[in-house]
Amino acid sequence: MTTVKDTSAPNDQAKGPLNGLRVIDLTQFVLGPYATQTLGDLGADVIKIEEPSGDRQRHSGKPPNAKEMGPTYVALNRNKRSVALDLKTDPDKEILRKLVATGDIFIHNMRPAAVARLGFSYADVKAIRPDIIYVEAMGYDDAGPYAGLQAFDDLIQSASGACGLEQLVDPNAAFRPLPSIVADKTCGLFAVIATLAALRHRDQTGEGQYVAVPMLETFTGYMMAEHLYNQTYVPATGNFGHTTTITPHRRPFRTQNGYLTVLPANAAQSAKFLELGGLPGAYESERFTSKPSG
Repeated sequence: MTTVKDTSAPNDQAKGPLNGLRVIDLTQFVLGPYATQTLGDLGADVIKIEEPSGDRQRHSGKPPNAKEMGPTYVALNRNKRSVALDLKTDPDKEILRKLVATGDIFIHNMRPAAVARLGFSYADVKAIRPDIIYVEAMGYDDAGPYAGLQAFDDLIQSASGACGLEQLVDPNAAFRPLPSIVADKTCGLFAVIATLAALRHRDQTGEGQYVAVPMLETFTGYMMAEHLYNQTYVPATGNFGHTTTITPHRRPFRTQNGYLTVLPANAAQSAKFLELGGLPGAYESERFTSKPSG
């Protein structure tokens, strides 16, 4: 985990670079809570707003003897204070408005239409706190063909092409999501990056900012950074897929006492590694030079 330290103060007084900033957190599931937890790790005061029944992640996966919180909820909600509000009622909406007036960052991962119906769109929140940083994490860009639709991690992994990555290594592999809630967590980190940029803008100008984090577009860009590869060019020079990362040889190898991961970056490093393993001059050996390419 990345640690940020304030070296100008003793360790027991260091509270992080976002100390003094307040986050009004209307997020659930993984993307939003991961983002706001990171802001809390950086020192922000995070106030998590939950419906009376709680964040739907709160009870997921908890063992029978656990009275309060499931494991994923625990892993995503440190450094936060919590309040239960029913935003379908006017008294609780008014409480949230009062909290918004004290906040620096307002963040949610509802569908834009849903949060607007509750009365907390960007325009609504800006009217209460003009310099607010308003962060809206949604499934799809509002200018795209899927605007306004609901999204979850598996849908985004499917639409972005992540479910087909394993087939680039093994054509017989199943078409399935990566075994991690990786789209949510990646987009959560992008939400943090964009929030920090918006805070920098506010520091310089005094202006608030509206920040949109569409999952599909954000995660597709993240995946295609290397996997667009030969399709980067017009005309294309080959297929999708970064050759180094999709080779079947990119894996840990079993040894007598565990696994060993080796990935020399070039021929010189490979030759040195083989020499250390007792195979000097491997690239000049008959075993290597006589092997057909491909």
